[in-house]
Amino acid sequence: MNCLLLYSSRDGQTKKIITCIAENLRRAGELCDLKDLATVKRVNWESYDKVMIGASIRYGRFDPVLKKFAICHKQQLNKMPTAFFGVNLTARKPEKCTPETNVYVRKFLLNTPWKPDLCGVFAGALLYPRYRWLDRVMVKLIMQMTGGETDTTQEIEYTDWQQVDRFTDSFFRMMSKK
Repeated sequence: MNCLLLYSSRDGQTKKIITCIAENLRRAGELCDLKDLATVKRVNWESYDKVMIGASIRYGRFDPVLKKFAICHKQQLNKMPTAFFGVNLTARKPEKCTPETNVYVRKFLLNTPWKPDLCGVFAGALLYPRYRWLDRVMVKLIMQMTGGETDTTQEIEYTDWQQVDRFTDSFFRMMSKK
């Protein structure tokens, strides 16, 4: 079976997560193509049995390319097993790390014609030293308001890799049933 894994990543954490998922699926015997959603021009849907898309949040929004892709390909996506996960810093809080409790993922799922079979939310990474000046200031302000880390010399990875592994296992099991 062939799996298409697409991602939209601003600072690299979503790409890191979906690359880990691809490696786990490949170890389980799956064939996976990993592609940046921003560079995908066409998809040969007949080549794939299932699709997973991961996307990150910046300033409360997913990259518009995600919504555009979901709208353009809703028929194909809704015909096959699919999964979606969102990555954001809000998910670092236990009460905001599920699709039902994470406002960004919940809002996306309510407003997209694509209905993924499996959804997840992962905490991202806070990479202050890598941000441009304005982003560093804005993210620090957001973190101050939400009780997060404000030391701009820090890089903190909040991603729960065991949660990523459980999501991957659920996707693998879901694919095997269909």
